[in-house]
Amino acid sequence: MATSNVRFLIVKPENGGIWDLVRFLVQGDNQSRAKFLEYSDVLFEEEPELQRDGDDYSGGGGSEEDGDHRWVIFVSILVRKILKLFAKPMEWTGYFFEFFLNLFTHNGSFLGLLYNILHGKLVIPQRGTETFISSIGHVDGRTNLYKAEILTKEIDRPDFVNKNMQLGMGHRALMDLCMMASKLAYENENVVRNVVNHHWKMHFVDFYNCWNDYEKESSTQVFILCDKPKDAKLILISFRGTEPFDADDWITDFDYSWYEIPKLGKVHMGFLEALGLGNRGNTSTFHEQLLVKNGKSIDSENVDATIARSEQPRERTAYYTVRSKLKSLLKDNENANFVVTGHSLGGALAILFPSMLVMHEESAVMKRLSGVYTYGQPRIGNRQLGKLMEAHLEHPVPKYFRVVYSNDLVPRLPYDDKTFLYKHFGICLYYNSLYIEQKVHEEPNRNFFGLLFVLPVYLNAGWEFIRSFTLGYVYGSEYKESWESVLLRMVGLVFPGISAHSPVDYINSVRLGRERSIHMSSF
Repeated sequence: MATSNVRFLIVKPENGGIWDLVRFLVQGDNQSRAKFLEYSDVLFEEEPELQRDGDDYSGGGGSEEDGDHRWVIFVSILVRKILKLFAKPMEWTGYFFEFFLNLFTHNGSFLGLLYNILHGKLVIPQRGTETFISSIGHVDGRTNLYKAEILTKEIDRPDFVNKNMQLGMGHRALMDLCMMASKLAYENENVVRNVVNHHWKMHFVDFYNCWNDYEKESSTQVFILCDKPKDAKLILISFRGTEPFDADDWITDFDYSWYEIPKLGKVHMGFLEALGLGNRGNTSTFHEQLLVKNGKSIDSENVDATIARSEQPRERTAYYTVRSKLKSLLKDNENANFVVTGHSLGGALAILFPSMLVMHEESAVMKRLSGVYTYGQPRIGNRQLGKLMEAHLEHPVPKYFRVVYSNDLVPRLPYDDKTFLYKHFGICLYYNSLYIEQKVHEEPNRNFFGLLFVLPVYLNAGWEFIRSFTLGYVYGSEYKESWESVLLRMVGLVFPGISAHSPVDYINSVRLGRERSIHMSSF
């Protein structure tokens, strides 16, 4: 076990086999536990359940809470082992799936593809170009903003975004911009630039592929835009979410490892690594990145400039790269405030980014934060973290809005129980499958796997599948679902929590949502 004054817990599925996992679940013996769990000595001394042997965990000796503790870890490890086993098949499936989707698109449908093949005019899609669209982009091909002219007019108002006025949750056009930007973050840089500059008539700033020390690759993507090139009033930062065919992204969502930051609380370790703020292989790196001394994080005087200039992938980390560029943009645009957004994993990074600004006492930057809008976001930490951030994000007006659609699985991760204490915070805007919106503290069925919700979840997935054929007729051609989206609805008949995570329903929720307990502006 590691020796340190800090507290952390690392769940390590790779260190044991299936029989070790079964023994851990049934017996909770020290040997199997030691294979799967690494924790600080401080935590070992303070958490009695980590010290109990097999007899304490068995039959009458163990408590119900001990059993829940083991069961949650068991499920997390099992899911991550399965995902790791299928990582390469998932990657190759995604690779060929996206290629063939673009092949059909570039050649004008299946019949067009046959015609071009027979006449020697076959168009081969090229990855990385502005015409090569991701699987997410094919599931929902919408690129234009909702009521874009309203948003443009509002942004141009002198009092739209400034130091004395923050954006409220009633701005549906802004919520739509954030959701569309969250979806756009799944695309390559050239697609993003083309959509921002030519479809949205805004200013594309930059696109970053940043190093993730857990996945050991540049897998954290984020882009930045402004409403206009000069004298901007709105800066938007959008983090990419969970890639559908990326096993490592899903493994991060199902990870229960955490690191406790003094005064901030327990934070999901995988999300910290995705931002480039440490590495579980050497937990002291979290301490080095998160330590604050005299209002400055370690070597923060030079780190922004150094990392921003660096061309080495391992040195270009998301938090410092984005922070450096944001400071530069805020300096050059004195009347601008910024918004952070993301879908899925991107939503977790979107709220963790300002959390780290608070941790590093970047008060001047935080004063220019107008809002954080996340969609289908997993939990990032415990209640202590939530309370601290609510103090910074709820006054003088709310700035953090967490949008959840119906039975989406991802906002119910990681598991919220007495062992791990992962908790959501902020204002939850919950939309049911009729797109009726409610302002709630927590979405229904917060851990998804409750027995009372099994039948309703599957019935709802069936309704969503049927509805997919009618939306275009009811609301207009803009809402007609692609065959890729209908195919995902079919997957939802077996795995309903996955299909409900689609950006399709989040965009529809924002655009079609009917108010109930909250007031939304109407255009």
